[in-house]
Amino acid sequence: MNTIEEVARFMRSESLLLVTAESCTAGLIAATLADIPGAGKLLDCAFVVYSPEAKKRCLSVKQSTLDRCNLTSEEVAHEMAEGALGNSRANVAVSNTGVVDDTDDDIPAGTQCFAWAFGAGKGSPAVFTETRRFMGDRVAIREAAARHALERIPYYFSKLER
Repeated sequence: MNTIEEVARFMRSESLLLVTAESCTAGLIAATLADIPGAGKLLDCAFVVYSPEAKKRCLSVKQSTLDRCNLTSEEVAHEMAEGALGNSRANVAVSNTGVVDDTDDDIPAGTQCFAWAFGAGKGSPAVFTETRRFMGDRVAIREAAARHALERIPYYFSKLER
């Protein structure tokens, strides 16, 4: 597993500039990266979009996707990442949406959906998604999800066809 410092070094070496699209983590992905010296050269901006309305308005998540897939889904995370990438100057986006408690009878507490989108400018970005479940209290789940989102950047970058 990479440390956040190692992720930052990797991002510098690959000239990656990040935008985040965060629901459940509520800005913790960006804040975790911002703890690293020189983060201003690694982070463009962060969207915190808790409500479905904000996801649609700020990141162009489709209502049909929300209706078909649920807020906690890889499909929504995918659209969040693409929307963030399209609304920033970044060349990598990370998104997160999930639940930390038992508010949804169909989704276990701690379930987090992520997407990583790579690309900038014209053309479709390469997008990778995954779902993980973290254990602990509300704070522990959100912190683990934020770290996971950053730690997976080098892994998915290595999967790109170049």
